[in-house]
Formats: sequence, C-alpha cells, structure tokens
Amino acid sequence: MTLNEKRRRAHGKLAALPGVRPVRRPVTPGGPDEFDLYYVRSGRKTRHPLVIIPGGPGAASIALYRGLRRRAAAVGLDVIMIEHRGIGMSRQDDAGADLLPEALTIEQVVDDVAAVLDDAQVDSAIIYGTSYGTYIAAGVGVRHPTRVFAMVLDSPLLDHDDIDVVRRNIRSVLWHGQRDTEEVADKVRRLVDEGVMTPAAAQLAATVYGFGGARMLDRQLELLIGGRPLVWRTMGRLGELMVGRKAPYRNETDLVERIAFRELNYAAEPDGLPLDPAVAMRDLAVGEAARFEAEPFDLVAEMPKFSWPTVVISGGRDLITPPAVAERLAGLIPGSVLVRLATSGHSVLDTRERAALRIAEAISVGRIDTLAPQEATLDALPSGPAVRLMVSAMSVASRVEAALPAVLPRVVARTVPDFAKPATS
Repeated sequence: MTLNEKRRRAHGKLAALPGVRPVRRPVTPGGPDEFDLYYVRSGRKTRHPLVIIPGGPGAASIALYRGLRRRAAAVGLDVIMIEHRGIGMSRQDDAGADLLPEALTIEQVVDDVAAVLDDAQVDSAIIYGTSYGTYIAAGVGVRHPTRVFAMVLDSPLLDHDDIDVVRRNIRSVLWHGQRDTEEVADKVRRLVDEGVMTPAAAQLAATVYGFGGARMLDRQLELLIGGRPLVWRTMGRLGELMVGRKAPYRNETDLVERIAFRELNYAAEPDGLPLDPAVAMRDLAVGEAARFEAEPFDLVAEMPKFSWPTVVISGGRDLITPPAVAERLAGLIPGSVLVRLATSGHSVLDTRERAALRIAEAISVGRIDTLAPQEATLDALPSGPAVRLMVSAMSVASRVEAALPAVLPRVVARTVPDFAKPATS
C-alpha cells in the first residue's frame, strides 16, 4: 500500500491535528535509512504523562482514539499515543513505500516509545498497555526501565505459552459450560457438530460474551440454530471492517501481523480440538501465517525486577487474554495491584473506558492502593459510547430477526480476531 493521493490527503489531515508530531527513526537498527514515526500528545502537560499503547498489532492511535484522548484530557490526563511502525501514519518510508519486514519487530517498537519520550522531553511516564500493548509496555520496562514511572497492564499477555491457557478457558466456558454458560455450551456443541461454529466463529462468540455475557450470546446462538444468521453475519463483517485491511489509519494488520506470528505465537500449532483460537488466527492471516520463532523478552524472568507501581486489570468475561494470565502476571511483579472487573470483557480501555480512565487517574496521583477495594464500583461504570451503541443495536436487531422467517442454509461469517477494537471517535 504505497502513499497514493487518497492516502496522502488523509495523512495530511491527521498530521495537521493539534499535538501531532513526527520523530525521525531508523528503519532498521543501525541502518542508514530513516522514516517519520508519528505521535500525538493531548491534555495539560505534566511531568509524568500517560503513554497509551493499544492492542493488536494492527490498531492505530492517532485517528482511532481521538475521542478517548478528548475525554482523558477532560479529566486532567496528559496523554501520549504513538502510531505504531507499520501502521497508519507510521506505515511508509520517505519514498512512500511500505516499511520492509525487517523494520517490524517488537524491540524496535519498544525503542520507538523511548524515542518519543526523548522528543517530548519526558524523563519517565506512566505506561498503559492493553492486550498486545501490554507486551510493548512490559518491553519498555525491560529495555528502558528508567523511563517507567508507573505501569498499567490491561488484559495482559505474558508469553507464547498463553495459548494453552486461552484454549482451556474458552473451552471451559463455551464447550464444557460453567454455571452461567451451560445452555450456551449445549448450543455451541450442537453448532460445532453441524459445522457452523468454526474456530473463527468461536472467537466472535468470545467477543459477544465479553460485551454482553451469557444471556446475549445465548440469544445469538438461538437465532443461529433457528436458521436466522443475519445479525451474526453482520457482526462478523463489522469486525472485519474494524480490524482488517479495509480501515486505513484505524486498523491495518497486514504488515505487522508478522510480529504477532513470529514473536508472540498468535498462530500456534493447532491442537486438533474444537474452538481452537490458533486456527482462527491462521485463517485471518493475509498470506501464510509466519512460523513462531522466539519471543524478544523473557517476561517471567524480568517482571520480578520491575520496581515501579503497577496495576494489572483483568475482565472476568475475557476469553481472549483470560484472568488466569493476569493473575500469574500480577504474582510476578512485586507490589502490583490486581483489579478484577467481573462483568468486563477484553481490553477495559476499549470496552469500559471510564473505568480505565479512573484507574489511570488513581495511578497518576499515587493511589493505586485504593483500586482493589473499588472493583465493584469500577465494574459498574458504563461502557464507552461506541460499545453501548453497538450492544444496543445488536439487541434491537436480534429482536427484529427473531420475528422474521428462518433463512437456510446457515452461514457464519469470518470473525473478529483477538485484537479487535471498537472505534472510539
């Protein structure tokens, strides 16, 4: 995707937004070529700004999170967001060509964060990462520990073996069934037998469960069983638009998916059992999914050395980065505070924005000790505007479809991957 005229116009509009700046960065470590990496800063400047690193890899920062930054500034937060190399405004080199594969590694992304802090004249910052962003945030702690004032790890990743925990968790909830998902599991098993509930569709089911719990998911599965797939297919297509290559400057996974596969094992070897998220990720690859090679960091060994205040956030309905991963990670970091939000799903930043900002406010004033006692209050805060609209529209559409005649055969669309983000404009 070269910098054509349409993309050039969009790039220019974003570059003109208040607080947007480029910083020159090497295309590869030690190489002669450089490119413009973009970042944005908003809100009243403080000594220790909040650096927010979205999930993915694939989510952009500057356009996608304008609304979040506006609302963060309204509560007094000083926010820096970096356009990840290979994405959006930081996608191309000086000649307008896409960055080469060797330009796209986690260590270079981590070093970009330090370079932005240098350009912004910030000695140390609060590093807030969500989902994939937690691995980048932790990487800053490993490679640039003096630049970390405090840290928030929201729906965290830990290492390439997380896939084993993810498989156990999604099957426990959607295949075997728990107290609130026994009926859901009955329907999922039936749909798997009929070839409808593929691993990709199971990831959409996990997303619906995170947004609305067992009741909302059960309603969708009932429609599928009844030969009414319209809402389900629409959700799948919307997910593709949100995270696919059809959303320039918002979500662009095509170049950076190699990071997910080569360094984080997103497309692990399938285990041959139902609902395998690794199979879903392989299906979503632009070409053939790159083989896992190695992680850049050993976070299990490094996290006990983290000496700054750290908050770990986990959603009770998160089937993408399950609570068991967050609990293990919190146990590795001395003095960390684990905040469990029982009815939240994946990425509190994206699905429960007000809770995320409340947590960021607390850590910015050195009061992380107040957060664990507030878990129920934080969990009760409303979802972000985009999420509320989506859930409301889904509920209305489901009621309408339930009243329509069944349409056969049933078809399930491709679905939202683990790095899906609702637009937060």
